[in-house]
Amino acid sequence: MARITRWDPEDEHFWETEGKRHARRNLWISIPALLLAFAVWQIWSVVAASLNDIGFNFTSAQLFTLAALPGLTGATFRIIYTFVVPIFGGRNWTVISTASLLIPTIGIGIAVQNPETSFATMAILAALCGLGGGNFASSMSNISFFYPKKAKGTALGLNAGIGNLGVSAVQFLAPLVVTVAIFGAVAGNPQVLPDGSNVWLQNAAFIWVIPIILTVIAAMFGMDNLPGTKASVREQAVIFKNKHTWIMTWLYVMCFGSFIGYSAAFPLLIRTEFPEVNAMQFAFLGPLVGALIRPVGGWISDKVGGAIVTFWDIVVMIAATIGVIYFYNAGNFTGFLIMFLVLFVTTGIANGSTFRMIPFIFNNQKEAAAVIGWTSAIGAYGAYIIPQVFGWSLDTTGTANLALYIFIAYYVISLVITWYYYSNKNATIKC
Repeated sequence: MARITRWDPEDEHFWETEGKRHARRNLWISIPALLLAFAVWQIWSVVAASLNDIGFNFTSAQLFTLAALPGLTGATFRIIYTFVVPIFGGRNWTVISTASLLIPTIGIGIAVQNPETSFATMAILAALCGLGGGNFASSMSNISFFYPKKAKGTALGLNAGIGNLGVSAVQFLAPLVVTVAIFGAVAGNPQVLPDGSNVWLQNAAFIWVIPIILTVIAAMFGMDNLPGTKASVREQAVIFKNKHTWIMTWLYVMCFGSFIGYSAAFPLLIRTEFPEVNAMQFAFLGPLVGALIRPVGGWISDKVGGAIVTFWDIVVMIAATIGVIYFYNAGNFTGFLIMFLVLFVTTGIANGSTFRMIPFIFNNQKEAAAVIGWTSAIGAYGAYIIPQVFGWSLDTTGTANLALYIFIAYYVISLVITWYYYSNKNATIKC
């Protein structure tokens, strides 16, 4: 593939005659790479809920910790990955970061076959799944360089939204593939459930190995390192002197932190609070609707403005959380599920709208890319914090109510911040 020597997507002629086709090609390879990263990141949201059924003897706290650890390490990796694309190049880093996903997938597939595997070993493998979480920061930073401002909301929404489907994909596919010996004897022997049936829990991890390898090859030969995007960590670190970096970080924790945190906790929460319900039959629906709606949030924001969309979305988010509390206390699973799905939808829309706001707040392209990566890094800590808060609330009070009230308080503060800085008629920055 010929090396790109000039890149100026804001030049309309360049964009229409040359830039758009390169951007689209890189986007359509980036999307499956990111989807796989999210799938690997959230493997434990499924595996943790099934370990004790196949002979492990972990406590509820340990299981919630295994589901939460990828969020902690993924967010930390994102801080590092925020700054790597301008140093190594988008194609180079996509190849490296996607290939790294083979480490936890193969490791988990081996470890779950032995119920004597220690909690420490499982915790290390859960932590390594954070490699998948880290990829989001570099992927979004990379794609932001390819598109002009007028199209960033849609492009970033597609990359993140379809990428986020990896969460739903793993929660939907894993319960299916573990019931069949799809890899034969190569993948190992089955485990026996209490009812006498066989499962191959290792398939929940092994199913991603071949797609990862194919995507690495596609990135190697189909993606580009863009000229004019090189920047040192010192040059990018100027973002930390801007108060809007911290404001947008708070807002992204509100939406993406909620999305990924609820995704990690939802299967265990259903199983704990509604034991009569098959959690895996419903848990994937939340991440599914949240991911599918994210590109819509970016597209609408391109049309009417990210701040306005974010403001009204938070209003609905608060109402949906109140609805979750109501039906949870009533013991009504159908209402609980519907309200949680609405909550997932609101997180997805705000994920798209907040990322559309950033390029308009930060006019410098390199700074905007760094802010996108940084906010995504801190937002990802929600994958660790939210399951832990739910676990703490359940252990302390016996219900999830306290956790949900804490989340509502955060959303209310986010609503005020959005109105004050960006969406009221006298706001200094219209975005």
